[in-house]
Amino acid sequence: MKMIKAVIRPEKTEEVVEALAQEGFLALTRVDVVGRGKQGGLTVGEVVYDELPKSLLLLVVPDEEVERVCTTIMEAARTGRFGDGKIFVSPVEEAYTIRTGKAEL
Repeated sequence: MKMIKAVIRPEKTEEVVEALAQEGFLALTRVDVVGRGKQGGLTVGEVVYDELPKSLLLLVVPDEEVERVCTTIMEAARTGRFGDGKIFVSPVEEAYTIRTGKAEL
């Protein structure tokens, strides 16, 4: 199992969630966050925005689905501009369903 963490533009969230659903990936967690990438914040005139709003999507998927999920996210979230986001993939040792207490995805 892998945990996929995608930091994307908030205005692309619905499009990404819908694209994932169309591919059969319904289970996810969405969190509103703020942050900045390598380019730092954003300056508009004299106003400096040190951190920008983003959406964080969290999904746990079988190893063999990682590439398909990442491709789906990238295609739906991409604008071609700085700040489109980043996807992180990390291993998941175990997952438990709280209601049943079972170790399962």
